[in-house]
Amino acid sequence: MNASDWITRGVSLLRPGNAPPAGERPATDAGKTKKPGVGPRPLAERLEATLRRPGEALAPRALRRALLELQSVVDPRVSEVEAGRRAHAVVQWYSARELDERRDIWLLMSERFAPDVQQLSSARDQHEAAVGTPDEGQAEVRLRRALASPRARLLQRFAIDADGMRFLVDLRAELLPHLKSDRRLLPLDAELEHLFSTWFDMAFLDLRRISWDSPASLIEKLIQYEAVHDIKSWADVKNRLDSDRRCYGFFHPKLPNTPLIFVEVALVDHISDGIVPLLDEAAALVRPDRATTAIFYSISNTQTGLRGVSFGDSLIKRVVETLQQELPRLKTFATLSPIPGLRTWLARNATELLARLDDKPAAELGRVIGSLPPTAERFLAAADEAAALDTRSPVRQMLLSAAAEYLGRATADGKPVDPVARFHLGNGARVERLNWAGDPSAKGHKQAYGLMVNYLYDLKRIDKHRALLAQGKIAVSGSIDDLFLKS
Repeated sequence: MNASDWITRGVSLLRPGNAPPAGERPATDAGKTKKPGVGPRPLAERLEATLRRPGEALAPRALRRALLELQSVVDPRVSEVEAGRRAHAVVQWYSARELDERRDIWLLMSERFAPDVQQLSSARDQHEAAVGTPDEGQAEVRLRRALASPRARLLQRFAIDADGMRFLVDLRAELLPHLKSDRRLLPLDAELEHLFSTWFDMAFLDLRRISWDSPASLIEKLIQYEAVHDIKSWADVKNRLDSDRRCYGFFHPKLPNTPLIFVEVALVDHISDGIVPLLDEAAALVRPDRATTAIFYSISNTQTGLRGVSFGDSLIKRVVETLQQELPRLKTFATLSPIPGLRTWLARNATELLARLDDKPAAELGRVIGSLPPTAERFLAAADEAAALDTRSPVRQMLLSAAAEYLGRATADGKPVDPVARFHLGNGARVERLNWAGDPSAKGHKQAYGLMVNYLYDLKRIDKHRALLAQGKIAVSGSIDDLFLKS
C-alpha cells in the first residue's frame, strides 16, 4: 500500500459510520475492548483512560483536570480565603459548561470525595467494641470524624464565596431530576440536603414583611415564584400587598434578596369560602385594626434546590405571632387552600367509594347519571360539569363526600396523601370546611373540580391535633365528619 492509499484509507475511517474490520480495530484504553450491551464505563475507568467514548461529555484529560481543580479546593494546606478563591474559579468554569458536562462534575463530587471506606470500617468496629466502656465517648468521636466526608468539606468551601450558596442551591435544583436515572448521584444529593438543613435552620433566617414599598426587584420575585394563584399584573400584586393584606417571607443572609418561602394573608372578618373575593382588585378595603380573621391563602416555596428543607411550619408560627402583636383583635387563623390531588385520587378510588353508598343515595345518584348502580365512569363524567350542579344535586353531594374522604381519611404511611393537607395537618391544623366553587378557575377545576378547603389553626389544640396525626388519625370538624361515607 503506497502512502497516498494509506492516508485515504485512514481519513475514511475517521468519518462517522466507518470502522475497520474487526481484526484490525485498535485496542481501547488499557488494552480493553468494550463488550456489546455493556453500559457506560465507570468513572474510575474514565479517569484512567486516554480517549473519550461516544456519549461521554468530558474527555478523560478534561475530567482529570476537573478532579484536580476540585481537590485543590479542599487542599488542607491552603487558607479558607484561598480555598474560596479556588472554589469561585471552579464555579466560573462550571457555569459555562453544558448539562452533560455538569453531570460529570456531579459524579466527581459524588464518587471521588466519599469517606475513606477503610477508616470508616475501622472506626465503626472500634466504636462497637467500646460501647459500654469508658472509651465509648472517644470511639464515638473517631467514628464521627470518619463519617465526615471530603465531599462535605468541598461543598462548605464553595459556600465561602459570596455567590457560593446560590451556586449550590441551583446545582441541587438541576441535579434532582437526574437522581432516578443515575443513583450514583445520591450521595451528593444527600450531602447537600444535610448541609442545607443546617445552613437554612430557623436560627439563621429572617422573617421580613414584603409590602408595596419593598424594592421592585423583590416584588418581581413574588410574581415569578407565586405557585398557588398566578399573579396576572402589577395591579394584582398591588392588591395582594394592600393595607388589608400581609405578605411575609423567610430570607437567608447568603441569599438576601430572595424569599425562600412566602405566605400571603388576607385580613377579613370571617373565614373565607372562595378565592375570587380575596383577589378582587375592586373589593372594598377592610380596616386591619377591625379584622378578626387572618386567612392564609397562598404559600409558595421558591427554591427547588432546597427540597426536603422544611420552612413552612415555622413560617406559619412566626407570622401568627407577628400578626397577634400587630393586630390584637385577630382571633381566628385559617387557610383557604387548594386540593391539588383530589381529581387524580378520585379517578383511582371512585368505584370503591360508590360501593360504600347506602341504597337510597346510590339509587338517586344512579338515576341522575343514567346508570343503576352508578358507575365510576358515569359519575366522573357528571362531576366534570361541577360548575353547573345545584345545591341538591346527588353528584354534588357525592363529590363533597369524596373530597371529605380524601382529606380526612386517605393516608399513606400514616400521613395525609394530599400534599397541602399533609403540610397543614402536620403543623397542627384541622380540616375545617369544604367550599364548593371556591376556585372557579381552570386550574382549580382541573385539580379539584373547583373545590377548596379551609384548614383551621386552633392555637389551643395544635398539639392535640399533632398527637392525633402521629396515631394516624386526622383532625376534622363536625361538618367534615358529617360528609364521610360509611366505612
